[in-house]
Amino acid sequence: MDEKLKYSLLRGELVDTQSIWTRHEKRVWFITLITGTCMLYSTRTTMPLLVPAVASAQKWSKTDSGTVLSSFFWGYTLTQVVGGYFSDRFGGQRVILWAAIGWSLITFLMPTIIWTAGSIKTYAIPFIVAIRILNGAFQGVHFPSMISLTSQNLCPNERSSFFALLTAGSALGTLLTGIMGSFLLDYFGWSYVFRVIGLMGIAWALVLRYYAMAGERNRIIQIGTPSRLCANKSLAETPAVPWLRYFSRLSFWACVLTHACEMNCFFVLLSWLPTYFHDGFPHAKGWVVNMIPWLALPPCTLFAKHLTTQLLAREWHTTTVRKFIQSCCFAAQNLALFVMSRTSDFHTALICMTIIIGGTGFHNNAVTVNPQDLAPLHSGSVFGLMNTVGAIPGFLGVYLAGHILELTQSWPMVFSAAAGINLVGWIIFMAFGSAEAIV
Repeated sequence: MDEKLKYSLLRGELVDTQSIWTRHEKRVWFITLITGTCMLYSTRTTMPLLVPAVASAQKWSKTDSGTVLSSFFWGYTLTQVVGGYFSDRFGGQRVILWAAIGWSLITFLMPTIIWTAGSIKTYAIPFIVAIRILNGAFQGVHFPSMISLTSQNLCPNERSSFFALLTAGSALGTLLTGIMGSFLLDYFGWSYVFRVIGLMGIAWALVLRYYAMAGERNRIIQIGTPSRLCANKSLAETPAVPWLRYFSRLSFWACVLTHACEMNCFFVLLSWLPTYFHDGFPHAKGWVVNMIPWLALPPCTLFAKHLTTQLLAREWHTTTVRKFIQSCCFAAQNLALFVMSRTSDFHTALICMTIIIGGTGFHNNAVTVNPQDLAPLHSGSVFGLMNTVGAIPGFLGVYLAGHILELTQSWPMVFSAAAGINLVGWIIFMAFGSAEAIV
């Protein structure tokens, strides 16, 4: 055989307990993707961390800050379905790569963008908003592409736990920004935070391209019965997404709407957490408030994964397990939000915020992986739609939080609204949620 032909196009017949990735490839891709998710969230959380300093330097109001923070999610909603669709068709790794180059470069150039915007005065905020929308559009394809990539290359009984663990990279990225970003902010200024984290994102994109993706070209695949293709499927060979079938099922909408409700809580706190502690507890150390809450997310994600595995091993129905794990998330978050809206003690607020962020680890093992239950053949596209709807509270909730603060200076009102929306999602998922495949 010609040495230039490093792999063939078809595998032999695979069963549901076999994966396309070998054990070594699983390890390589897990490390690569969790690092990428870390860098994604590290770049995403630079603006929330730095907005008090930037707002002070640029003389932004709370409404201006809320507009800049929320505009990211305007772009984030635009590319979720498109990212999942193209990932299902052409491979998530390619979509992730090109998007990573985009969001890394924007992060690196953000100080220049802000300074340039300052010189045009009247159009400063609209100009920054436009760039933030573009940044959100690049980042919007990451999770749909990642869930598509794992669905195409892992067997069904590995997909949910593998993807759930990858979501822990969001906490690692936020921790990275909280620790290193706070240090750079204190000693070098806010512009250096954007520069350093942007460079790290570019470095990760190079690793993805020249290490993880390069390994695919050396993969040897046995030719056999052409019943299942490797990850590089052509457009014509991929079945169209039966959207009408999904739209007609209550379990689909329960997944979508519950995700949106929890994301409202998560995105509001992600965007306004630094400002809350900066305003309410000005003497608190920045690295403490930007690090401690996010330390809870990885262990909570691991614990929820372990609990899910144990309950399934005891023959609990998958639907029951998903509802139980999601209930743990909402119960913990709402209790903490209730306490947080009524406390003025720094340590109590910090503990409550830690519980809220930790609760997201349970969400990542329940509703976040539910598209793989409902749509194993189209998980990237369905997750993209779910995350599109989930991102709407990102720009609406984050903007309204800023507007509420501008008018009332009331953090309890912000927290109470988040708890109420969580409760709506909890009721919907308990009533209509399911893990039965639709298609």
